[in-house]
Parts: sequence; C-alpha cells; structure tokens
Amino acid sequence: MNCPKCFSSMVKVLFEGVEVDRCVDCHGLWFDVSEREDLVKRRASEAIDNGDAQLGSEFNRVNFIFCPRCGSQMMPMVARGRPRIEFEQCTICAGSFFDASEFRFLKQHPSIRLPGVYIKMPGWIHHRASSLSRAAT
Repeated sequence: MNCPKCFSSMVKVLFEGVEVDRCVDCHGLWFDVSEREDLVKRRASEAIDNGDAQLGSEFNRVNFIFCPRCGSQMMPMVARGRPRIEFEQCTICAGSFFDASEFRFLKQHPSIRLPGVYIKMPGWIHHRASSLSRAAT
C-alpha cells in the first residue's frame, strides 16, 4: 500500500495485536475501520506515531487524497473539541489517515472527541460523518 499524501510505501506497525500502516517518508498513519478506536483506548499506543509534528503540519495541507484501500476520494474531517484535530476519512471503507503527530496529539488531548466528527468541506453543511448530505440551496 502507498501513502495517500506522499505516495511512498507504507509499512505494517504492530501494537498489542493491532496492526496499522505507517508511511516510510512522511510518517502518516493509516487506520482501517476499527484500528484507531482500538488504539485510542490502549495505554502508550501513541508510540506508533513517531513522525515529526512540523512535517505532519505541512502534509496536513494536502487534503484532496484518495483512499489507499479502495481508491475513493477521502473526506477532510474535523474532530470536535479544543484543541481540534483534522484528518481524512474514506466514506466507503471508513479507513482514516492521520498525518505525522496527529494520533499522538489525539492521545495527549482527551478532550478531543471522536466520533464527534464533522466533515470539513466548502459547500457542505457540517453533518456527522454518517450523513453526507449536500447543503440545500
């Protein structure tokens, strides 16, 4: 599998039986449907996110990406809470991509709520990720 942001290869990373994919260059993390939720609950799981925060911030600006699993366009998402976090999620297979340091940031700030997640896209009313309705004109 290749990284949806920098197109480099991704390697498998295992933490307490949960396997995620990490980019060898930008260090972004790919989570299949339930992996992120499983790891958020596990103590010290932020160790899988060994990427540089500045590099992650630069790649966070790239938000028109395609799912490395199914090829669908991924949606930019914003997790509720303060501070907030932005990531991308596939609307077909429900996988998600976190830029370097974002998962670590999520673990360090328990006030950030997932699944209180909203689509971040111009022209869309902010709906829960499960209802992707186009804004009425």
